[in-house]
Amino acid sequence: MAWIFLVIAGFAEVGGVLSMKLSEGFKKLLPSISCIIFGAISFYLLSLSVKILPVGTAYAIWTGIGSAGSVLVGMLFFSESKDRIRIFLISGIIISIAGLKLVS
Repeated sequence: MAWIFLVIAGFAEVGGVLSMKLSEGFKKLLPSISCIIFGAISFYLLSLSVKILPVGTAYAIWTGIGSAGSVLVGMLFFSESKDRIRIFLISGIIISIAGLKLVS
């Protein structure tokens, strides 16, 4: 169950970052509220996962999901660069996340 909480926490982190972008510097109310809610959900689920998983592993996976997911969302919805090197480096993060899961 800890792994499920951790993955959901990572996706909630992506939701928080997306909401932060849409809030335009916390000037728009609904995206600002959404950012706070996603952030709270993300931290809460992360806290549940570290009760069972090693904190270093959980944190690395949580930040990896958040980072890779945020870059992918930026590429898909905000016209950010889709250079081969960026995709290669993001795939490195994803491979590292999978590797940490395999050795944990």
